[in-house]
Amino acid sequence: MKKIQTALLKWYKKEGRHELPWRLTDNLYHVYLSEIMLQQTQVNRVRDEYYPQFLAKFPSLKALANAHQDDVLAAWSGLGYYSRARNLHKTAKLTQDGLPQTTKELMALPGIGEYTASAVCSFGLSQNVPVVDTNIARVIKRHFALLSPKVKTLWQQAEVFVNAKEPRSHNLALMDLGSLICLPKNPKCEECPLENSCLGKAEPEIYTKTKKTVYENMELFLGVCIKNEKIVLETSTQKMYKDMLVLPNVEPIEEDYIGEFKHSYTKYKITVKLYRVETVPENITWINLKDLESSPISSLTKKAQKFF
Repeated sequence: MKKIQTALLKWYKKEGRHELPWRLTDNLYHVYLSEIMLQQTQVNRVRDEYYPQFLAKFPSLKALANAHQDDVLAAWSGLGYYSRARNLHKTAKLTQDGLPQTTKELMALPGIGEYTASAVCSFGLSQNVPVVDTNIARVIKRHFALLSPKVKTLWQQAEVFVNAKEPRSHNLALMDLGSLICLPKNPKCEECPLENSCLGKAEPEIYTKTKKTVYENMELFLGVCIKNEKIVLETSTQKMYKDMLVLPNVEPIEEDYIGEFKHSYTKYKITVKLYRVETVPENITWINLKDLESSPISSLTKKAQKFF
């Protein structure tokens, strides 16, 4: 096991993604924020856009706690899965003097599960705890030839595997190995530092079979009402975009048709059709078109902007 750990760390020191900004800090809030953002968003988008912009607006837990939820949602606009932003805000209000430093205490906070709690403790505090995300799980399944293991089994194996002397680097190395080398399809086994000890290298695909996602088709008919450089939006009460500003639902009238586009959300493949409307519903909000970018609009609404 020590030889395997040594080979892994040697590879990481040379090939790991050390330049990622949340790996260059021990600020627990920064590490926590990055983990929440990275749950459903590509690394490059988080690194280059959302992470620095969010920290510029909310540089500390206290600043985030004191912010209005609309401002937090506006800063999150485009990232999707907006419950993450709401839970981030709730957690900041509960911990504005500092995040707790154990996985158990962290998991008691809104929106923090086992992975996020472990990642914060490992990457922010260098604690000797296992971390299992999608990439790490794939490496562990293949390396130890675990066929359809239970989640608990994966965490137990990760705990046995973790390098007690350098747990932070070990977990980051596994994450990068899964992201860069031990790919879901066509893994680069010849470049893997664990190739010699990998029990599943002969048939890597069988250890990481996943069920094909079955998508549901959905149609949305949304209204566009613009007057005096202002547009009508309403605050959503639906789970998909709760508390976000969205275009109102309307009854489709063919002669008022503007255009349509495709959008995806979790298991839904959505066809969005836009219609010009003159009468507006109650409880609406008029937003200046020039202020849309700084408003808490949904990613779907962002896509619709090209038709305005």
